[in-house]
Amino acid sequence: MLKAGFVSLGCAKNLVDTEIMLGILSDNNIAITDDPHDADILIVNTCGFIDSAKEESISTIIQMADFKREGKCRGVIVAGCLGQRYQQDLLDELPEVSAIVGTGAWHRIMEAVHAVLAGERVLLIGDTDTLYDETMPRISTTPSYSAYVKIAEGCSNCCSYCVIPLVRGSYRSRPLESVVNEVKRLAEQGVKEINLIAQDTTSYGRDRYGEPQLTALLNELVKIEGIIWIRLLYCYPKYFNDELIELIANQPKICKYIDLPLQHADDEILSAMNRRDKRADIEKLLGKIRVAIPGVVIRTSFIVGFPGETDKHFESLKQFMLEQKFERVGVFTYSQEEGTPAGIMKQQVPDNVKEERYHELMALQCQISEDLNRDMEGRVLTVLIEGHNSEQPDVAFGRSYREAPDVDGRIYVEDAADLQPGDLVRAEVVQGFTYDLLAERK
Repeated sequence: MLKAGFVSLGCAKNLVDTEIMLGILSDNNIAITDDPHDADILIVNTCGFIDSAKEESISTIIQMADFKREGKCRGVIVAGCLGQRYQQDLLDELPEVSAIVGTGAWHRIMEAVHAVLAGERVLLIGDTDTLYDETMPRISTTPSYSAYVKIAEGCSNCCSYCVIPLVRGSYRSRPLESVVNEVKRLAEQGVKEINLIAQDTTSYGRDRYGEPQLTALLNELVKIEGIIWIRLLYCYPKYFNDELIELIANQPKICKYIDLPLQHADDEILSAMNRRDKRADIEKLLGKIRVAIPGVVIRTSFIVGFPGETDKHFESLKQFMLEQKFERVGVFTYSQEEGTPAGIMKQQVPDNVKEERYHELMALQCQISEDLNRDMEGRVLTVLIEGHNSEQPDVAFGRSYREAPDVDGRIYVEDAADLQPGDLVRAEVVQGFTYDLLAERK
C-alpha cells in the first residue's frame, strides 16, 4: 500500500483543507503515515499569508525534499496558499517540488499523486470558487472531542494589506443545510466542541441568501445533541449585530468567547487599511457586547507598522488597548505583500520600528492578561480536559469556554490523574498567571 505523509501549515481554515485531502487519499487506499522516512509521497499544505509564513512554508518544502534522497519518497506535492499564489514560479525555482495543488484544486490531490508516481511534474490550480461539503471524506487531525467547521471560503472585504482574496477568491458561503449536516455527523462521532471558522464568520450567508445568516445557522446547530460548545472564530465587526449578541448571551451552548480581529484603532490607519469601521463604531460594539454578555472573553488582533503609522497613530492604538483591556490579543508586524494596495504605499515603516512597537504592545498585553487572570481566582469553570503534565501525571490540562484551541493558554487542574482527554470537570481557579490558570477540582 502506498503511504503519504502530510505537513499542514498556517491557520485552521487550511487545516480543514488538509483533513479533506487526507480523506480523499484514504478513500483511494493510500495509507497516512506520521514518519516522512516511510512515505512514498510527501504533501505540504502551505501558508502564503505573510513573509514569515512563506519562509516557514519554503523551509518545510526543502526539509521534506530531503526525504527524496534519504527515504523512499518519490515526490513532494505543494498544496495550499503558497502554491496558489506563486504557481509556476515555485516549480521553476524549486526543482525538489513534484506538483503544485492550489487552493481551488484540493479535490484533485489524487490526480497530483498519479502524476508524481508517473514521473511527471504538474501544476493543478483549478478554480477559486471550490467549496467542500458534508459528503466529502475527511480525516480529523484534531482531538476526537473538538473539530473545526469551515462555513465559508474566500473573502470580499479586500483589506488593503491582505492577499486572501487573491489566493482564496471572493467570499462564498456553504449552504446552511450542508453545515448542519456536517455538525450532526461530527456529533455522532463524539465531537463535543465545534469551532466555526471562515475568513469573515459574521458575513456568513450574505452572498448566498442576500443577508447575513449566522444567527439562523447557530439556531440550528444548538439543537444538535452531543454538542456542548460552539465557538465563533474570525468574526468581522461590521456584521456583528444585536441579534447575534442576544443569541450568544442567551444560548448556553454558544461560548461566551468572541474572536473579533480589529487590526487597529486609529481612524486614519483603519481607513488606509480599507477597514469599514471607525473607532467610535468599534467602541460602541464592544460596549454592547460587554453589557449584554457578562463574563464574555474577547480576543482580537492588531497590526503595527502599517504604512504611514506614526508615533501618534501607535499611541492611539496603545491607549485603546489600555482602555479596553482585552482578555486575548495577538500582535503582528505589518508584512509588505506584493499584489496588495498597501504593498505599494509610501511611508513604509522601518523594520526596527515595527519590532519596537510589537514588543511594546505585547508587554502591555502581558500585564493586562496577568491582571485579568488574577481576577479569575475563586471562579469555578467547566474545563475540557486535553491531557496530562508529563512531569506531574496527577496534573491535567485543558480549556474552558474562555480558551480557544491552539491559540490561548491552558488551565492546569490538580488531583486529576483519573481524568481522560475529552472529560469535563468543574474546577476552581486558585492562581492566575500571564497566560495560564491553576485550578483545583470541585
